[in-house]
Amino acid sequence: MALSALAESARQWACDLGFSALSIGHASLPGAGEGLRRWLAAGCHGSMDYMARQASMRAHPAELMAEAARVISVRMPYWPDAASSAEVLADGSLGYVSRYALGRDYHKVMRARLQALAGRIAHAVPARTRVFVDSAPVLETEFAQRSGLGWRGKHTLLVARDSGSPPSSGSRFFIGEIFIDLPLPVDVPVPNHCGRCVACLAACPTGAITAPYRLDARRCIAYLTIEHPGSIPEPLRPLMGNRIYGCDDCQLTCPWNRRAPLSFEKDFAVRNGLDCAPLASLFAWGEAEFLQRMAGSPIRRIGHERWLRNIAVALGNAPRCPEHLAALRARAGDASALVREHVQWALARQENHCPSR
Repeated sequence: MALSALAESARQWACDLGFSALSIGHASLPGAGEGLRRWLAAGCHGSMDYMARQASMRAHPAELMAEAARVISVRMPYWPDAASSAEVLADGSLGYVSRYALGRDYHKVMRARLQALAGRIAHAVPARTRVFVDSAPVLETEFAQRSGLGWRGKHTLLVARDSGSPPSSGSRFFIGEIFIDLPLPVDVPVPNHCGRCVACLAACPTGAITAPYRLDARRCIAYLTIEHPGSIPEPLRPLMGNRIYGCDDCQLTCPWNRRAPLSFEKDFAVRNGLDCAPLASLFAWGEAEFLQRMAGSPIRRIGHERWLRNIAVALGNAPRCPEHLAALRARAGDASALVREHVQWALARQENHCPSR
């Protein structure tokens, strides 16, 4: 099979496997390393020390797969049909979970599909491949942008615009890659269509998007609730509202997401009612219940302690009511010092009746 024909076949196979688009780019990122080094030097990665340790690999993909000639990027929509957002964010008694995390862990879903796609390609033309889904030091958005899968929005996420009937666009999708040793024909980048819009910067609750295309993870709610292992800085806690795992505000306000496609992938369907669950109920989960309910979910990896820490902050921001006070008081003597600290902060706010909304 000619390589051009293989590339077109790969697009159809990707579609068959549930991916919404596929693009092909060079397996090199000239110039990307300098921007990464500046971002790290400014400390914007927070406590994610692995990003600094793996900086060379991120900037030089050959360190991951020396024989890679091309990088195939794919995307898959994840926003579940049943998930409301604005209504939950407006109700301080409910916990808001980033919509990508309401169903099955995307790493598992995407990796299996990418392995299947890589297998079909290698069956057609012998090739060496390696699959990545946010699982290694790969600059996924940079590869995807340079190969035309979309453009980088000012919130730093990839944004896409597709023709079709109806047309679709937006940023509510996962990205994955296949490194391959075949010199497949490459695609061209697409224009940036953000224009003068700065809606995402204005919408960020904590001001984490410090400038267009620049994110300070230390202020990002996704970082604070997922990646950060310790105490959440007190000045940021009131700004977090009821967001207990991740944050979607920059995507909710992005005009391009008005036509974002929903996902009808069963694995991404809402589990455990996490799209609109009461904070007090979630806070009552013991560790065994948390682990059982979160089996197969990306939320499981933060562990029960961080889960309680996050919910304690949200309860501190919630409307004052006996149920919220009782939930916090029940964990005032929690075995975890981290949880106790955040519970005491939340209790002080509840007892002084000074919620953030």
